[in-house]
Amino acid sequence: MLLTVLAFVVALGLLIAIHEYGHYRMAVACGVKVLRFSIGMGTPLLRWQGKRSGTEFVLAALPIGGYVRMLDEREGSVPEHERHLAFNTQPLRARAAIVAAGPLANLLLAVLLYSAVNWMGVQAPQAIVAAPLPGSLAEQAGLRAQDWVRAVQFDGEEQPLRSFDDIRWVLTEAVIGGRDVQLHVTDPEGKRARSVFLPLSSIQTADVDAALLQRIGIVAPWMPAVVGEVLPDQPAQQAGLQPGDVVVSVDGVEVSDATQLRALIRRAVQGQTLHWRVERSGRVLELPVTPEVVPDPAHPEQTMGRIGAMLGAAPQMVLVEYGWWDGLVAGARKTWDIGLLSLKMLGKMLIGEASVKNLSGPLTIADYAGKSASMGGMQYVLFLALISVSLGVLNLLPLPVLDGGHLMYYLWEAVTGRAVSDAWMQGLQRVGVGVLLLMMGIALFNDVQRLLA
Repeated sequence: MLLTVLAFVVALGLLIAIHEYGHYRMAVACGVKVLRFSIGMGTPLLRWQGKRSGTEFVLAALPIGGYVRMLDEREGSVPEHERHLAFNTQPLRARAAIVAAGPLANLLLAVLLYSAVNWMGVQAPQAIVAAPLPGSLAEQAGLRAQDWVRAVQFDGEEQPLRSFDDIRWVLTEAVIGGRDVQLHVTDPEGKRARSVFLPLSSIQTADVDAALLQRIGIVAPWMPAVVGEVLPDQPAQQAGLQPGDVVVSVDGVEVSDATQLRALIRRAVQGQTLHWRVERSGRVLELPVTPEVVPDPAHPEQTMGRIGAMLGAAPQMVLVEYGWWDGLVAGARKTWDIGLLSLKMLGKMLIGEASVKNLSGPLTIADYAGKSASMGGMQYVLFLALISVSLGVLNLLPLPVLDGGHLMYYLWEAVTGRAVSDAWMQGLQRVGVGVLLLMMGIALFNDVQRLLA
């Protein structure tokens, strides 16, 4: 819990600081006087004055936001000799640049973070897939355990895949875009090349959620069906299973990997005994295993079998790294793809083609912050990059209370030659606050549901 809170506060503070610094630096570059630069809201905990600029820098108690307060005739009287330094007296292009600089700073940070990971390299599971789930699209298409997915092709363009994470990404992107894909696969030795067609356009966009890969049937990288830690007084120990046992078959069904083995166990019903053949130190043993049947945490109305043992050895890993220029290009492309994907999902939720259950709030973000931090610095950096993209995209939405809403005001002013009236602006601000509160309420409700599931 402490790690989760600390990781969440650090992430929030950093991303807010970068966002507000974007506004601040652009304001200074445009010749606008900045009165206060605040990270956090509420009571100031720490403050100091810039010697040359006169700007008051503040670190406040509540790390839920921040702001840059500029000299502005709409917020108070401005001496005549400083009127040229006020925000509202700046030309339209300068005001638009200052407003846009905040979310653009978050997007630029994401590019740099993704690029840094690309340059340093990260260990990721190799793009060798486990046995597809029975009856899934992947199984029907002919994908098999230990197929090495080398590339994906859609819209006439072929894209090489370096890791299993790449497979997850392109499949999600294809489903949201309503596109079918062609996977180019080989065996683990790189031989017997063939193509596998996945009709992903048949999956409804409303079904895009955490279980998306299960619907497709590609849920995990290939891992050998090896027994790991065996818990005391559980079905696995009672059956005589030991760490290091290699599972050959269950009830006469040949077991190709750990994912298939878990699926066979989960399907067990109360009192059912499974007949396992395992290899141990060169010997083949026959062991009867009777799984315990318990409620499925993901679907409480259903049951699942479990045996009280860790199953599966670590997947084959590959170092994914890029050169300086390629890493920067890949970082920019990743930021663009995630931002575009986020906008597509928001648009589909708006018109009812996607479920609002896909919205996540602060509790989910905090949970992922803690999990990524516990997995190491590289995973935490990837988490920061993802949230930075989300923050940048969110603030560019055309809601009146957000930066994107103010940019819409400036677009109106550029087209008509006159600014939005105060009455209209106040009304639009109230509507924007209402929409934002509704989105936050839905996201928080989703968070609570996920945590209680």
